[in-house]
Amino acid sequence: MKSSGAQILRHLLERQGITTLAGIPGGAILPFYDALHDSGIRHILARHEQGAGFIAQGMARATGRAAVCVATSGPGATNLLTAIADARLDSIPLVAITGQVPCALIGTDAFQEVDTYGLTLPITKHNFLVRSAAELLDIVPLAFELAQSGRPGPVAIDVPKDVLQAELTVARWPEPGRPIPPARCPDPAIDALAQALRQARRPVLYLGGGVIGAGAETWVRRLAHQLQAPMVSTLMALGAVPPDDPLHLGMLGMHGRKGTNLLLEEADFLFAIGARFDDRATGRAVEFCPRATIAHLDIDPAEIGKIKSVAHALAGDAADVLRRLLDRLPVPVSRPAWVARAAELRAAHPLHRPPRAEDPLHPLHLIAAIAGAVPADAILTTDVGQHQMWVAQAYPFRQVRTFLTSGGLGTMGFGLPAAIGASLACPGRRVACVSGDGSILMNLQELATLAELDLPVAVLVFNNAHLGLVRQQQELFYGGRYAASRFHAAPDLAAVARAFGLRGHRLDPDGDPLAELSDLLQRPGPCLIDIPIHDAANVYPMVPPGAANHRALTAPELVAVSAHA
Repeated sequence: MKSSGAQILRHLLERQGITTLAGIPGGAILPFYDALHDSGIRHILARHEQGAGFIAQGMARATGRAAVCVATSGPGATNLLTAIADARLDSIPLVAITGQVPCALIGTDAFQEVDTYGLTLPITKHNFLVRSAAELLDIVPLAFELAQSGRPGPVAIDVPKDVLQAELTVARWPEPGRPIPPARCPDPAIDALAQALRQARRPVLYLGGGVIGAGAETWVRRLAHQLQAPMVSTLMALGAVPPDDPLHLGMLGMHGRKGTNLLLEEADFLFAIGARFDDRATGRAVEFCPRATIAHLDIDPAEIGKIKSVAHALAGDAADVLRRLLDRLPVPVSRPAWVARAAELRAAHPLHRPPRAEDPLHPLHLIAAIAGAVPADAILTTDVGQHQMWVAQAYPFRQVRTFLTSGGLGTMGFGLPAAIGASLACPGRRVACVSGDGSILMNLQELATLAELDLPVAVLVFNNAHLGLVRQQQELFYGGRYAASRFHAAPDLAAVARAFGLRGHRLDPDGDPLAELSDLLQRPGPCLIDIPIHDAANVYPMVPPGAANHRALTAPELVAVSAHA
């Protein structure tokens, strides 16, 4: 029996285990949507293709498995580009399928034609322009294999309309694409690392998102306690280690704890695991960990030595390498002075916040109230800006894949659709999206998708009538010369939510806003909560862009500088 290319594509996705995908139909991709009519795959109708891409990302980030988004040709495909680029920088397995004009029209500037292959080339692990229905049998399984193998990432498949309409008799269906096991890290490299870790006096484990991607969080904690080595986390690694682990000093970098950054100044050995030495984590790279010998373990050999020279290079799966490393370190190492020093720095540099009774709407009090009102396994997504950093600093993430945020690309508009995707992938789990009044407007239309699906997602908008992090940098580094960072027209976001069919609330700053917030979060179903915060609230510490991490600014220091001036 003959099948159309669209039916072949649908069946291949079913064989990959895809049960839900997000997208928006259009002319070039319409044959595929016709094939979906007879499928058990659930289609989520987003209100913007970027929203569809981030819904798929939310599913992928929450599960670790490749997810699918779909768009038509031309503007549909270009609207997906930001979500694809975001997945590339954060190593998220994503398969993006786009329709294309018929093969004979490619290159003629046909209606809704763009060079999707060329546009996606620099922002994907791999991309394909399908030329025949038969090619789908090879390309689709390969796309999933590539997206999930080694360092995960996005793969784009551009399918012309005539390919979707062409008919083919399929004699044998290919095996679904599966991740290829990475090459085994050589034993001598692990032997040398074990010896160096035993000999180090002040070692630190530097954890990146690859720890979570590899499922290596248990082995990381065991190694840290076996070595009595403090741990620090990037933004993408939060959740790998509980915040109350005595050896965990939290997030490093631009908005990390000052004590954490100072400890790295004193380390004599740094073991980076699944981290890429991003500038927001390292600050000025040449001054990062100036006294430390560096070992770097990563699934992607291209990352090793790219930013910092290393003495020990280990390419491989983090869980496998750490298990084998622990076999070589059977005797616990005692480092009481170093552990005490880490505890001293952590205690000496807490996050500063006013008393709760004095300022209940301070963002750090709000984060604590959110944590107290949602279950321990709740999933938090964020958009990008001050609210993102407050969450990273203060929310007690205890499980992996409970913090979903746009790290490398820093995409405003990520949070709401990612929360929808996370809720779809993890039914029954409470999901909260913490956003800002600037970010929420980027993909506000997905409130319609949320209302339609009736998912247990709470959208919490930290509303300061500004692009907060832009305003903060203008205050600190541009002499208070504010430009295009204040919103003069402030929509009633609670009313907007109600117009979409959701519960919409605005906290009353004159009442008991924290109690009100807790009550609202414990009600079932989707909602939006507009939270007025001070327009001058800043997130501290903050390392000035381009500066070394040990030069982090704190609020008391700024007051002293201003008084001296």
